[in-house]
Amino acid sequence: MNSSVNFWNRSAARYARRPIADRNAYLRKIALTQTYFHPGMDVLEFGCGTGSTALIHAPKVRSYLATDASSRMIDIARERMAGNGLNNLLFVVATLEDMQHRQQAFDAILGLNILHLLRDPERAIGQVFSMLKPGGVFVSNTACLQDTRPYLKPVACLARLLRFAPYVKFVSRRQLEMHLENAGFQIDYRWVPENSKDVYFLIAKKPK
Repeated sequence: MNSSVNFWNRSAARYARRPIADRNAYLRKIALTQTYFHPGMDVLEFGCGTGSTALIHAPKVRSYLATDASSRMIDIARERMAGNGLNNLLFVVATLEDMQHRQQAFDAILGLNILHLLRDPERAIGQVFSMLKPGGVFVSNTACLQDTRPYLKPVACLARLLRFAPYVKFVSRRQLEMHLENAGFQIDYRWVPENSKDVYFLIAKKPK
């Protein structure tokens, strides 16, 4: 088990209690995402954390598979789901690589607050492209710290070595767009929230 997974297992309970930093932006992202949904869709969310967003989106689609590498995060997500009557939502301990055999299996894939925590986000985006059906949608929400706080890179590295923080990849908005375009995506929507400028919210489509 790598150090980042250990970090999230240790932090899961605290993460679950943490309030949403920019609630208005979060609600707008939920609404924007759901404009791309329809009841017959099969959706994957990787890096789902404790499942809050999955629980909101699942009633809008046919099936919703939510995964996270942290077993403790998934335990909390399952506890949150208990008794709510959702039978189309499944929480699974898995990485994106564990799911890559599901070629052209999903109508939409969500990677929210996760790409900057991966060592190779470009490869992950390529995997997402291959797992989407033609015409499928990829929704991502990524901290692009190379644009907003590049000076924090040595601090982030030290914090990871001291086990105070997970691995963080410093990517720029332009790099992220290039990764999407190189994979074959067409970017349909871009947004930087006014009160959380670290974040880049993107909706991209796989051509039909």
